[in-house]
Amino acid sequence: MNRLALGFGLLTLSTATLADERPSLQELLDLKPGTVVEVPPGIHEIHDTLRITRPGGGLSGTGTIVQADPTKPIVRIDHADGAVLRGLTLTRPEGRRETDQEAVLVTDSRDVTLADLRVIDNQTRGVAVAMRNSDGGRIVDCLVHNYQCVSVDDRTNNALYGYAFRCISGTGIQVNECRGALIRGNTVREDRLIPTPEVQREHQLGRYTKKLAERGKLANPRDWDRDETDNWMQGNAVHVAAPEATDAIRVIGNLVERAGQGFDIHADHVILADNIVDDALIGMKAMHGSKHVIVTGNQFKKTTLWAMGFMPGAASHAALAAEGDRPARPANVDGGSIMANNVISDFGMGLTNWIWGEDNLGFPIRFDRGQVDDNPPLSDVIVTGNVVYDTGRDKVLRDGKPEVVGPRYRLAVRVEGGPTAPDGLHFSNNILHPGTEGVSNVELKP
Repeated sequence: MNRLALGFGLLTLSTATLADERPSLQELLDLKPGTVVEVPPGIHEIHDTLRITRPGGGLSGTGTIVQADPTKPIVRIDHADGAVLRGLTLTRPEGRRETDQEAVLVTDSRDVTLADLRVIDNQTRGVAVAMRNSDGGRIVDCLVHNYQCVSVDDRTNNALYGYAFRCISGTGIQVNECRGALIRGNTVREDRLIPTPEVQREHQLGRYTKKLAERGKLANPRDWDRDETDNWMQGNAVHVAAPEATDAIRVIGNLVERAGQGFDIHADHVILADNIVDDALIGMKAMHGSKHVIVTGNQFKKTTLWAMGFMPGAASHAALAAEGDRPARPANVDGGSIMANNVISDFGMGLTNWIWGEDNLGFPIRFDRGQVDDNPPLSDVIVTGNVVYDTGRDKVLRDGKPEVVGPRYRLAVRVEGGPTAPDGLHFSNNILHPGTEGVSNVELKP
């Protein structure tokens, strides 16, 4: 690969060097299209998005790139097959860290590699590292740190909800309308917006900011009446999006610490393996037409509502024939999946447990019904070799003294009922410590 190396004598990007009329990173990318520009150590402040628009181009090195304009992404890769972004630190300055923009945005580019990046304090209402309509991409060995912010989730344009509310939002890594992507060995961690009662009060998290005249079907009646929801942790560490376009995704060996949702899967033929989620509201879910998903070998520690969940969503549907201007559509259903050899521990003992309270304990493993009546049910799932471990029975320290505490979950497994209830669940060789109400609400048939 051709490389354009820049020594300290040639380039140390700062306000002073720009005034010195030395070439900017963008000028060097344009000067040598299709070349990986080597960025030296040091702070490199920019005021516009760095754009990689030629196949084979990119940036590599140990420098820190600081985007001074919160209205712009830091780096955008567009129509640049085989582009590379490696080794850099990407961040924003104090006072300008909150943004609607990405740190890295990849669009319409095949076989892009994002590796060994440190994405720090890109506190976004959107996505910190985004890959869209870009097949064969690799996001590997990156750190995404402090990626969330306080925002408003506006659901008033969706009749199923009909309200807007204040929340913690932001996604660490997202692939959307992609095939064959690899998300491996990354750490996605939030240390700034910790879900404490003090943070909730300071930012009025959960408070409705507006609502429609009529309550939506999926709006909780209690929340509607009090103009407040407990569901104010909306961020995702890793989101695999676009269920009818995203396919063949590998999410392997990542570490997630303190997230609203660890892994949110909306895609087919996904492998979610060998990951660790530590202290999240939800460990993982696969829904909205996620077919042939394998969840195996993961550790879920200190989750609150559920650790692993499979369920249809509003976007799930049966095969549709052409009608009028609408073309025929293949089925977008959930199931034909495997949940195997995962360990769930310390359930209900994380930072988010207080939000829902002792009267609303969660379920480590959950299989849900459809969100709307015409959702095809989740079907044909093998559930084998998993462990739901009641950590409290081994004693926990309270005021420095070991004490046995009861389980912080109602049932190890919850299977929802109704006309779109899950069908064809097969259980074998699991260790499921009972919750306060037992092991399961249904017989777990092999």
